[in-house]
Amino acid sequence: QVQVVESGGGLVQPGGSLRLSCAASGSIFSLYAMNWYRQAPGKQRELVAAISSDSSTNYADSVKGRFTISRDNANNTVYLRMNSLKPEDTAVYYCNVQVKHRRAGIVYNYWGQGTQVTVSS
Repeated sequence: QVQVVESGGGLVQPGGSLRLSCAASGSIFSLYAMNWYRQAPGKQRELVAAISSDSSTNYADSVKGRFTISRDNANNTVYLRMNSLKPEDTAVYYCNVQVKHRRAGIVYNYWGQGTQVTVSS
């Protein structure tokens, strides 16, 4: 089993910045992709940013140039630096990690509980 814990959300004014953190712990043999999703009220969950095991990255068009995803493999942690925040970035942000529990095993998906980001003046 793997535990995924996000932190760093909060209330910020438009134009401000936040950094989200997500730490994975437990039965981890290998960590593959680590991703950030978000879900705004009344909307579907969407992929915001993704980082592979070799640190290649991918971003939603709506956050390109403003958000940066990074990872610390030694500590099984992924970060999301969010700059120039807009009211439309308001959502619950979820961390998703892809894990193998053993060398020959399959890849499992785990999710955190989410952290609220509110952008408002």
